[in-house]
Amino acid sequence: MDTNPRPIINNNLNQANVATRSINSANKANNDKKRTGKADDAAKLDINNLPDLLTVREVADLLRVSPLTIKRWGKRGKLPAIRINSRGDRRYKKEAVLWLLGINPEEATE
Repeated sequence: MDTNPRPIINNNLNQANVATRSINSANKANNDKKRTGKADDAAKLDINNLPDLLTVREVADLLRVSPLTIKRWGKRGKLPAIRINSRGDRRYKKEAVLWLLGINPEEATE
């Protein structure tokens, strides 16, 4: 009589692993469809049609640096931030961002 319970335990673990893998692949498929806010979305931003105030992510993508770098530049005064709402979210003036890019804001609107 075989009383070894290990194959049953391993079988249960294998079934759990298969279920986890299928859930992970479904989540990955859903994440591929979501808007990420990363560089591929920034490619849609046109320098001539920028909003007056930009988010940290938008500025980071335009300048091709990390959002943390943008926040650090704000603390050092290189790129001053405007704080909005009760959470203190940062927004950056379009003119300041264009200046960092070496573009005169008057030239960008022409």
